[in-house]
Amino acid sequence: MTRKPRVWFPGAMYHITARGNRRTPLYHQPDDYLTYLKILEDTRFMYPFILHSYCLMTNHIHLQVETTDFHIKLIMKELHSRYAIYFNKKYHFSGHVFQGRYGAELINNGQYFLEVSRYIHRNPLEAKMVKELSSYEWSSYPAYLSLVRNQHISPIKTQSFFQEPIIENYKRFVENPMQKEHLTEMNAK
Repeated sequence: MTRKPRVWFPGAMYHITARGNRRTPLYHQPDDYLTYLKILEDTRFMYPFILHSYCLMTNHIHLQVETTDFHIKLIMKELHSRYAIYFNKKYHFSGHVFQGRYGAELINNGQYFLEVSRYIHRNPLEAKMVKELSSYEWSSYPAYLSLVRNQHISPIKTQSFFQEPIIENYKRFVENPMQKEHLTEMNAK
């Protein structure tokens, strides 16, 4: 049976998920996280795309990606095949690093775009890995709070949904999931 083709068009946005094979860790050391992010940047140079948010968990990843002129399958194939080669070589493994096909949920409206951003950034808290979301270094969340500079993401689209003070209102949105105020009218679209 053949796989259903992914929906793609220039400007398509996705919530990308991938898990370690047999739910095993994708990252054992800080260098592994850094290498994944380096390969992500190399891939973005080859196949330009916009990364709105991300979270690299121990055994899975979340990426919020907006494509430009290249199909998501080219982006993900480059990113994950190169990381798998690195990982298998470093740890003397062979075979699959990622479990099955990556997930790619199409983001089709502003509200879902924001929910994906919040979901991705809340992952370490929901997994009880941290008490403060801003302390998780393998996420784009600290950059959204202007705590660190992060070359990997573009927060502009996400921030455009929030009224001033943007950073404080985004923080409330993520850390207090029931709050919906402080969003601009764009959120209704």
